[in-house]
Amino acid sequence: MIPNELLNTLASQLTQVLPGASGAARLAQEEIQNNVKVLLSSALSKLDLVTREEFDAQTEVLHKTREMIEQLEKKVAEMEQKEA
Repeated sequence: MIPNELLNTLASQLTQVLPGASGAARLAQEEIQNNVKVLLSSALSKLDLVTREEFDAQTEVLHKTREMIEQLEKKVAEMEQKEA
């Protein structure tokens, strides 16, 4: 899930490129910012993004799994040699 803080930052930065004005234009800019935030949230949620913490956790699981596979392969090779 994409953090709200990131969405707010992206929406704010995108709306900053719009020409600034006062009064009604500011309200329109805030409305545009909210719409951009909703669109970004929707688009990013479709990308199946993960946080760095989730990625790092899965990387660690992968490393441990590889180590276990290597150990099991060695045991199988030893057992095959004993049978031969």
